[in-house]
Amino acid sequence: MKSSKVLYWKLSAYFFSFTWSSSASLFPIWLKQELNLSGSATGLIFSVNAIFVLCIQPVYGYISDKMGLKKNILSFISLLLVFVGPFYIYIYGPLLKYNVILGAAVGAIYLGVSISASIGVIETYVEKVSRKYSFEYGKSRMWGSLGWASATFFAGQLFNINPNINFWVASVSAIILVAIIISVKIEVTNYELAKAESIKLKDVGQLLLLRKFWFLMMYVIGVTCVYSLYDQQFPIYYTSLFPTESMGNQVFGYLSSFQVFLEAGMMFIAPFIVNKIGAKNGLLLAGILMALRIIGSGLVVGPIGISSMKLIHALELPIMLIAIFKYFAANFDTRLSSVLYLVGFQAASQVGASLLSPFAGKLYDMIGFRHTYLILGMIVLCFTIISMFTLLSPNKSKGLEGNIKDIKQVT
Repeated sequence: MKSSKVLYWKLSAYFFSFTWSSSASLFPIWLKQELNLSGSATGLIFSVNAIFVLCIQPVYGYISDKMGLKKNILSFISLLLVFVGPFYIYIYGPLLKYNVILGAAVGAIYLGVSISASIGVIETYVEKVSRKYSFEYGKSRMWGSLGWASATFFAGQLFNINPNINFWVASVSAIILVAIIISVKIEVTNYELAKAESIKLKDVGQLLLLRKFWFLMMYVIGVTCVYSLYDQQFPIYYTSLFPTESMGNQVFGYLSSFQVFLEAGMMFIAPFIVNKIGAKNGLLLAGILMALRIIGSGLVVGPIGISSMKLIHALELPIMLIAIFKYFAANFDTRLSSVLYLVGFQAASQVGASLLSPFAGKLYDMIGFRHTYLILGMIVLCFTIISMFTLLSPNKSKGLEGNIKDIKQVT
């Protein structure tokens, strides 16, 4: 019991780190205001990032599942994050100013491995530990939201002073991450080692033969990837609603902080909601809330209205994160939890983002943010309705034995 509590607090402290939020929360504003890049160039950067992350996530997922409860991969990520500040300031920014394509390519490699794809690895690792040591994953993940909120509360103000301050905060915070992960001790039994090592590439390939896997991918591409398109350039639209950019930056920092504080509280409540309504209904509820938020953003006018729509994100995201893990556990082989999350959830989102980011960027430039939000919101609503009929209900969940039968039917 004591080791469970100690691990809970250490991994929660790891989630709480300022590294991700300080380096990424104002990324679109940094591209626009500091580097003076257009909406199309920003869309290109997000697209290149998405493509590389798509390539690295299956690798990360397979390695993570093969390692099981070993913490090697988290140690590697933590060390990479120590250099995030110098990378943004001395390499990424200058390269993007010199040549957008070259800068985007170099940035995608480092940021993809250290930040974008690593978040899923950390989430799945903590989820595995939570199952072993019997604490609720959502309560630990809640601290990640609190950390993001705490950092973004000051991010807008620090950006107005000097954008580089946020990047240095990210690096200093990463040093603390290294110390935390060194102190973490996980007892790994011989059975757990054998279970993790038993995973083969063919096990991952067999997922691609399952119809229910592709139905889940359809939900992810049509629903979850669109909210990333919404978020990509939202800060640019939001700050444009204020008399000055500096005021917009500061208020956006406050809004983001308040949103994530709400998200943290919702992360505590979400497991109870999902356990009550089921994993499938949890995913559908998240989709409906997302459609409401995005469509509403195209209808409301002014900072107060758009702020209200943005805050709905604090309700939908925790429900979606908890529901997706529970959906995996109910319908797929739990040995492949990292692959499922990184490929079936995050990588599928990246596929959609890589294909649609340039298109969304051009729409923002051509017809404006509000009309683009209406289009994106309708896409989410349509795919959510389709998923009512394609996602598996609890009584149709078949687990690993059902997976094998499905595979035999296909082959």
